[in-house]
Amino acid sequence: MKKHIFYISVVITSMLLLACEDAAFLEYKPQGVLSEEQLSTPDAVEKLCNAAYATLAAGHWRAPYNSKWMWSSVRSDDAYKGGGGTNDQGQWNLFEGFKYGTPQEGGWAGPDKMWVDLYSCIQRTNVALRSLKNLSEEEFPEKTSRMAEMRFLRGHYYFSLKVLFKHLPYIDEEMTEEDIKTVSNRALSDQELWGKIAEDFQYAIDNLPPTQTQIGRANSYAAKAYLAKTRLFQAYEQNEQHQVINMNAAYLLEVVTLTDEVIGSGQYDLFDDISKNFLWDFDNGMESIFSVQYSIDDGTPMGNINMEEALNYNTSPRYGCCSFHQPSQNMVNAFKTDPQTGLPMFDTFNEVPMINPEDFWSNTVDPRLDHTVGIPGHPFKYDTEFIYSVNWVRDPDTYGPFSPMRSPQHPDSPSKTVAKGYAYDTDSKNKDIIRFDEVLLWKAEALIQLNRIDEALVIINQIRRRAQNSMSKLSYPNGETFSNYYIREYEPGVNCDWTQDFAFKALMWERRLELAMEGERFYDLVRWGIAAEVLNPYFVKEREYRVHLKEAEFTKGKHEYLPIPQAQIDLSEGVYEQNIGYN
Repeated sequence: MKKHIFYISVVITSMLLLACEDAAFLEYKPQGVLSEEQLSTPDAVEKLCNAAYATLAAGHWRAPYNSKWMWSSVRSDDAYKGGGGTNDQGQWNLFEGFKYGTPQEGGWAGPDKMWVDLYSCIQRTNVALRSLKNLSEEEFPEKTSRMAEMRFLRGHYYFSLKVLFKHLPYIDEEMTEEDIKTVSNRALSDQELWGKIAEDFQYAIDNLPPTQTQIGRANSYAAKAYLAKTRLFQAYEQNEQHQVINMNAAYLLEVVTLTDEVIGSGQYDLFDDISKNFLWDFDNGMESIFSVQYSIDDGTPMGNINMEEALNYNTSPRYGCCSFHQPSQNMVNAFKTDPQTGLPMFDTFNEVPMINPEDFWSNTVDPRLDHTVGIPGHPFKYDTEFIYSVNWVRDPDTYGPFSPMRSPQHPDSPSKTVAKGYAYDTDSKNKDIIRFDEVLLWKAEALIQLNRIDEALVIINQIRRRAQNSMSKLSYPNGETFSNYYIREYEPGVNCDWTQDFAFKALMWERRLELAMEGERFYDLVRWGIAAEVLNPYFVKEREYRVHLKEAEFTKGKHEYLPIPQAQIDLSEGVYEQNIGYN
């Protein structure tokens, strides 16, 4: 990002403002330009706050900062870049195979674009906060609540930057232009920066209501959940080489307390079937704690649609383009279950691949497989007359026969659209930022690290029980299921020994399958300090099927984080320092 983005005047920012009304406050229509004087009015400040919300839905596939598919799914063992071959968006090959060596690489769809866009989002929250402070509670009764919402959003954007780059310049609404010029990305330590992010969520907890009348606004439980996530990451204390050197028990206990409050609120619960999380019909349902509110046919030229995942539809004749974000063979194999115990095949799942139609019957599998992966010969999006074909993949010789199925919507869904002026499909299905199933898994993880493994067992089995019950959409009219499903809960002394080590292995596996292809995997591996230990063996095995990974290699102590973009170091005139391992 050009450093000047921090200095954007209030007038320039106001040009981006969009109006709102009633509960549809995120469905904006252009309102023209406001003068600096006009920004002192409550109406104008409310529009500034809405403009900060608008950035949630302003992501693009060049910088997918909410879906994270490029940065956390493709950089993990979950997925390949996909598309029309290695030359299609070829700069991303560098990141899939960890072959980037200098901070200049990535081009217009690389780390610099993420940096620019996310700091632009932060800029909007800071402008709104400065303007809110100029109003009294009498002038604007919603002042405190809106300040809390802005700090929640700012915490979200900083969290997204933190897991990408680790070391950041922290800019808040109190800083002047002169202050900003001197702020280093090393002014705060790793732990101190986590602490600043946590402060925003804590402020939101203290000042937001437990419910909001307008859908899409953050409430206090969303803030508690996001603070729990922040503290969980912060608990895994890292040294400069990104090694986990300490587990902070105090933060783990805070995770348990915060997640207990969200769980105990009675406002959220698991759907009876995991499929409902991936269907437009159930947006803002019981499992959604905070989500990006997309829309369609809202009076704007294109609608407020999800452009972040617009490349990720397959090329079925009922879709258009572009077959990116394809599930890895490893990801598909991970859904195998042991035919005797019904548990994951932790150590042997990847020995023999599941590729051919009969493989999904000769093996037993977790039902979440057919909620996640488009498999040749299987119905796509639960439609038994819409059978997935390998021909729907643009380059199966390079990237294999599978495609993602969680995010794309059925061709007949009211949310489905074609991006106007483009050849590819997209939709207005909301994107969950925080979901109840993940809150449960954060609690289970903290409990295991605190060696309270029996409490964690109850939660993990709750997630597996829901997976076991998620088969209502996975059968043909004659009752035959799409695959050979068999999954059981963990029963200590019957099908497992529930030690702390085993419990943590089960937790890691459960997170992978429950959140498969949703952009959490790489960040999990880095948090746990095992990215190199997982990814390098993955590359060795995966290149047997996918030659584009023949030179892929993860460098421990370097590739856990992206390089600070060289453009930003140059614009800072040397104030910013490069991450370890990069030239």
